[in-house]
Amino acid sequence: MHGTMAKNTTALWLFDLDNTLHDASHAIFPAIHHNMNAFMARTLGSEGVDADAATVNAAREMYWRRYGATLLGLVKHHQVRPADFLREAHRFDDLLGMIRAERGLISLLKRLPGRKVLLTNAPLRYSGDVLRHLRLQRHFGKHISIESMHVHRQLRPKPSRHLLRQLLAREKVAARRCVLVEDTIATLKAAKSVGMRTAWVTQYLADQSNVIKRPKYVDVKVKSVRQLARNLHRLR
Repeated sequence: MHGTMAKNTTALWLFDLDNTLHDASHAIFPAIHHNMNAFMARTLGSEGVDADAATVNAAREMYWRRYGATLLGLVKHHQVRPADFLREAHRFDDLLGMIRAERGLISLLKRLPGRKVLLTNAPLRYSGDVLRHLRLQRHFGKHISIESMHVHRQLRPKPSRHLLRQLLAREKVAARRCVLVEDTIATLKAAKSVGMRTAWVTQYLADQSNVIKRPKYVDVKVKSVRQLARNLHRLR
């Protein structure tokens, strides 16, 4: 191992799930967006008539920009129960048949020094099913899903800085010894602002992330998580 890494060994790896450890954009995200839109159309409608697509799209984009998660806007402005939204958004006819992931993930997790925690804005049942299908569950010491992301009794999913600081305190690890592995830029920016190191995974993104310059708040930009081991010296 590189000497610089040995002096500052990573104590904790925080791994996102969707579009980080597997290709959610292939089939899962399209299904979630369809389910989410149907749920929102019912929620935003009136007198038994669903809201139209333009209304749904505008609300979803506004809530995402304002709160970092569509769910938070629905909770705040429409009194939606998080459990109802998450259940309806993650209904799949054949989830296991929709999962796409590259080989070598188990080997990669074994090679990385330190503890691993799954930190996902997805619900527990869905994320647990994906982990088990990929045979990764035994390689994570903890599995933190959106249901567990509360700060002062308020739901605070990623990219909440309050959530990240609370997690560091609970895990009793210094921010500089924690690496967040994630595809979402807003969450990486939040992690860097609280002192974590950051790794941006780009291969499953629909935009042109592979040709976009690495932002200052990203320590390592990799196409695949399998490239993390060879980049340990850059995560010091």
